[in-house]
Amino acid sequence: MATEATFTVPADQFPLGTVFAQLPDVTVELERLIPSRDVVIPYFWVRGTEVADIEVAFSDHPGVKQIQLVDSVEDEYLLRVEWSLEYDDVLSVLTETDVPLITASGSNQQWTFDVRGDTRNDVATFHSRCRELNIPVTLTELHALTPVKTETEAALTDTQQEALVLAYQRGYFESPRAVTMEELGYELGITQQAIASRLRRGVKHILGSTLPETRKSN
Repeated sequence: MATEATFTVPADQFPLGTVFAQLPDVTVELERLIPSRDVVIPYFWVRGTEVADIEVAFSDHPGVKQIQLVDSVEDEYLLRVEWSLEYDDVLSVLTETDVPLITASGSNQQWTFDVRGDTRNDVATFHSRCRELNIPVTLTELHALTPVKTETEAALTDTQQEALVLAYQRGYFESPRAVTMEELGYELGITQQAIASRLRRGVKHILGSTLPETRKSN
């Protein structure tokens, strides 16, 4: 049975976590992972710094083949990094075991990431391979794949859905608002900028998947 699992790993043990040594206040959210024969190209959002600082922070990592700014939205930056698979890390093990990475987000404390296997054995193989390479991943959740999501739910990341649900429950969308964005961020343990980004992108995905005019253009 298809299985989803959530793992955590110390910030400096995840490849992208090297950025926290120089930029401890940033947050990173992986956009997608594209495995190929000899390189992994992760797309990720970085918040809490300037793009020039990001490029400097990554420039000395021996596993970086190339880093490139793809897009920016206000104070958030979408970057693409090509990593060599000759280094033993979480990304190389995911590619080696053919286990898809669904989501990943990190701060200077730790990374949390979700993976999906066709069977529990696939997830177990990934976990065992990490232990063999002394990569200190911790399994925090394991469950069978959830039922098929609606089109709207599928358009949202877990973090976006979490932020939208909390904002709705706390009365953020009421007039007048019953809670501030800063209070929502505090409850989720993230910055005001991060909660604003999740709400904005979540609402955009909902509109794009529900309004007829926007669906035709997608």
